Amino acid sequence: METYTLDMSRIGGLTDEQFFHLATANKQLKLERTSTGEILIMALTGAATGIKNSHLTMLLGMWNWQTKRGKTFDSSTGFKLLNGAIRSPDAAFVTNERWNALTNDEQRRFAPLCPDFVLELMSESDYLRAAQDKMHEWIENGCRLAWLLDTESERAYIYHPNADVVVIPSFDATLDGEDVLPGFALNLRELREPREIADAL
Repeated sequence: METYTLDMSRIGGLTDEQFFHLATANKQLKLERTSTGEILIMALTGAATGIKNSHLTMLLGMWNWQTKRGKTFDSSTGFKLLNGAIRSPDAAFVTNERWNALTNDEQRRFAPLCPDFVLELMSESDYLRAAQDKMHEWIENGCRLAWLLDTESERAYIYHPNADVVVIPSFDATLDGEDVLPGFALNLRELREPREIADAL
């Protein structure tokens, strides 16, 4: 999705409270705050990307409904990271232990933690370098497993702490949730267009 940046340096940036109220008052926009205080405004996604996002969130939610290991989140959820940024992934998972350690007020606002698992789905207007930088930010702030999915090139990028990025060169593959999401698997072919999925099966 196309992103616009607001330079907040002349007014000293926004406090967590101010940014929370700005984001909740403008729910038609997806807003994030960088570690340097810039506000990122992301336009709405196209319908095709929305379908894929919905499918991914559903799959993660169904796995968690069966395992009851934690909480899952959609693309409208913001998390406050250790570096001060407030970021929103397309889908995320947090263990019960870490979620229950938060106060009620922390749970209602931007949770002050980094998800254990993050999934980002690139849209047609996303830039790969910017998406990869965001993935590194997730990992540097405590994420244990992160997936970046590029449906245009049909490549998947898998991120772990203290490890090189693993590149999956084709969507003719299945991603494993490993020990972060035990038993969860994503068949990447499901992210192709319906006709292409039928041909691939």
